[in-house]
Amino acid sequence: MWYVSVRADIEYIYGRRGTMTRNEFIETLQRVLAGSLSSSSVNENIRYYQDYIDMQIRLGQSEEEVIASLGDPRLLAKTIIEACKLEGRCGYQEYDEVYEEGYEEKERGGFGGKVYRMPGWLLGLIIAIVLIFIIGIIGSVLSVFLPIIIPILCVILLVRFLRSR
Repeated sequence: MWYVSVRADIEYIYGRRGTMTRNEFIETLQRVLAGSLSSSSVNENIRYYQDYIDMQIRLGQSEEEVIASLGDPRLLAKTIIEACKLEGRCGYQEYDEVYEEGYEEKERGGFGGKVYRMPGWLLGLIIAIVLIFIIGIIGSVLSVFLPIIIPILCVILLVRFLRSR
């Protein structure tokens, strides 16, 4: 029945001893994560939990206590997968996304800064607003100086016209 299957699975994971070793925990976590996440996300999570276990052992806990406090690695993996799905950052990447990221990094000369993307319509709107602002400034400057410049230009043109005759 269902109960027997779950019990057999638990005994397989934890062994007949009732406790799981660090290696068993990490291997189970890695196996479950590998089915749903990219290899870089799997490696990142495995490194995190290896470091966490090491840190807790250095702080005085036994390996068994640390593993027991983390709980079932399959449940932990399921939680990680769900969190990644909600954030939209841990799934497998499409080839185009990977290629574009590599291309952008090459354009930046390998600089580790962030690249921000914005929709074309938003970029067009920002450019239009900046142009309207610049035209407004030019217009206000001209409205101040135009009453002075127009009479001066008229006098200069009249003088040239009279000289050329």
